[in-house]
Amino acid sequence: MSSSGMNCVEKQITTRRVANPGKATVLALGKAFPSQVVPQEHLVEGFLRDTKCDDPFIKEKLEHLCKTTTVKTRYTVLSREILDKYPELTTEGSPTIKQRLEIANEAVVEMALEASLGCIKEWGRQVEDITHIVYVSSSEIRLPGGDLYLSAKLGLKSDVNRVMLYFLGCYGGVTGLRVAKDIAENNPGSRVLLTTSETTILGFRPPNKARSYDLVGAALFGDGAAAVIIGADPLPSEAPFMELHYAVQQFVPGTQNVIDGRLTEEGINFKLGRDLPQKIEENIEEFCKKLMGKAGDDSMEFNDMFWTVHPGGPAILNRLETKLKLGREKLECSRRALVDYGNVSSNTILYVMEYMRDELKKKGDGALEWGLGLAFGPGITFEGLLLRSLASP
Repeated sequence: MSSSGMNCVEKQITTRRVANPGKATVLALGKAFPSQVVPQEHLVEGFLRDTKCDDPFIKEKLEHLCKTTTVKTRYTVLSREILDKYPELTTEGSPTIKQRLEIANEAVVEMALEASLGCIKEWGRQVEDITHIVYVSSSEIRLPGGDLYLSAKLGLKSDVNRVMLYFLGCYGGVTGLRVAKDIAENNPGSRVLLTTSETTILGFRPPNKARSYDLVGAALFGDGAAAVIIGADPLPSEAPFMELHYAVQQFVPGTQNVIDGRLTEEGINFKLGRDLPQKIEENIEEFCKKLMGKAGDDSMEFNDMFWTVHPGGPAILNRLETKLKLGREKLECSRRALVDYGNVSSNTILYVMEYMRDELKKKGDGALEWGLGLAFGPGITFEGLLLRSLASP
């Protein structure tokens, strides 16, 4: 090889970003969905048929919501076969928590299993090399939890260290990343499997004019699972694509009733305050600046970063974009995940992260180095990550 060719190779090697020693990195990613696909244009007809509702007001309201959410496709555990087996799910006031959990407990673990297997395959190492598992779900309730059932199905070692994170809602995926980061950085050589899995079975209810938020949920939320492997100091055989540089959680005082979820005999009932997007907008700039300060570059501005944001809904993304004066392309991965999957609660941030990985790889050496990962949920709780791209074309 000529000296000029050698110099070219050396330059490529030296300019490729590597993880900071001891910092947690994302080594692989997987996802899974139930087999039932719901195109948004067919949702209204199917939902009203399944719930035996012929109210023209509800039909018009749901049609409007299906357009404004921007969702095009979702996946659901709920099927015609399930409703035939459990017709009481569509009856107002029926005590059906037992039936819902029979469906959900099994479904979330099966989706988590598929996502985890895909993630482990991409990772390329043996399942026995997983030392810790963090399992996130707001869709099951039982003892022992899904963390144990998943560990057994995967064939993890019996002394694998397990963490179960229940009922965090939409910010659960970023909480899981923060917890996995802490584990990886404080246990040298550890490899953490983070799995999130969600289904809307617990919240499915027949339409009622007095509960408009139920219709928002019907038009917005979907089911699925995701998984990532987290570890520090990657081996030569591993392919880290993102560094979890810094993490922070914060709640907004006095807002605990803005997102209100209660478990009842009918399932889980949600009430969502109309001021949620406004509350996020009022507090987001200071929160983001706190994360950005850890990058060590005082000149960096919001548009100098890439953004992986949980798409709770288009109103939240629009408010964030306007408040921070972001370029339209900055939230493209979040908007794309919302269109393709809907809001899948804790999973969605990992779908956004996958799209962002692809975008950063396409840009190669021209990709931005620093980014933010954000999610919002009950509390109102803000979860944030300062991310560093390690992706290579």
